[in-house]
Amino acid sequence: EAFYTFGNGEAYTHTNTRNMGRKPIVGGNWKCNPDSFSKLDGLIANIKACDTSKCDVYVCPSPLHIQYCVDKLGGSGAMVCPQNCNFKGTGAYTGEVACEQLKDLGVEWVLIGHSERREYFKESDELLATKLKYILDQGMKCVFCIGEKLDVREKGLDATMAVCAEQLVQIKGLLDPAKVVIAYEPVWAIGTGVTATPEQAQETHKAIREWIAKNVSADCAGAVRIQYGGSANAKNAPDLSACPDIDGFLVGGASLKPEFKDIVAAISKC
Repeated sequence: EAFYTFGNGEAYTHTNTRNMGRKPIVGGNWKCNPDSFSKLDGLIANIKACDTSKCDVYVCPSPLHIQYCVDKLGGSGAMVCPQNCNFKGTGAYTGEVACEQLKDLGVEWVLIGHSERREYFKESDELLATKLKYILDQGMKCVFCIGEKLDVREKGLDATMAVCAEQLVQIKGLLDPAKVVIAYEPVWAIGTGVTATPEQAQETHKAIREWIAKNVSADCAGAVRIQYGGSANAKNAPDLSACPDIDGFLVGGASLKPEFKDIVAAISKC
C-alpha cells in the first residue's frame, strides 16, 4: 500500500487494485468516424472483443451511429456513450440531441466537455455545468472531460491545476462518483502521438484528486474515477495503468483499431 495526504490534510491509501473499489473504466471515442456505415461492424467487433468482467467499457459513436451501436452492442457488456448532448430537453434546438431522446434509445451515458468541443465549438465552463446538471437530472451518467494546453503544461503542475480547477469549480456540487467520471485529457497529447509520461499523468491525476478532496470531500475524491485521455494505446497502457490515481482511459485513435481490447486488458490487471 502507498499512503498519500490530501491537500486538506486527510489521509488516504492506494493499492494496486485501485483504492475504495474504483472499477477501471475505458472508453473509445470514435469522434467523427467512420466515413462509411459499412465500416461500423468492424469497429463494433473491436469493442465486443473486450473483456468487460473487470473493467467498464464504453464507446462514443457519432450521432448518426448511436442507434446502430446500441442495437449491436446489446448484451456485450459495453455501453454506448454519445459524444455530446443538449443543455435542455427537446424543442427548438436545431442540430442538438436531447437526453430524453438518448434515454429512449436505451442510452445511459453521455460524454461532454471534450477539448475539441471546447476549442472548435466554444463550449464554456458555464455551459458544461448546465449540461451536466441536465444530464444528472435526467437520471443519466456522464463522462466529463477536462485538461490543459501545451503552453500551460510547460509552466508546470500549478499552472496545469489552475486550468483544471477552473474547469471543475462550477461542477463541484455535481460530482457524484456513482454518476460522474472525470476524463483528464492533456490537450497537447490528443491525437499528436505524444503521451504524458506516467509520472506526469500520475502527478496530475493525484493533484485533481487532492483538489476534489479539498473542495468537495475526501470520500468523493477517493471514489471518483479519473480516466487518462492523451494518445493512450496498447504500448503505453500498461505503464499508465500502474499509476494508482489513473482509473482508466479515454481512447481516441487506438479505439478504431483491434488493439483497443489490449488497453482494456492492461488496466484490468491492475
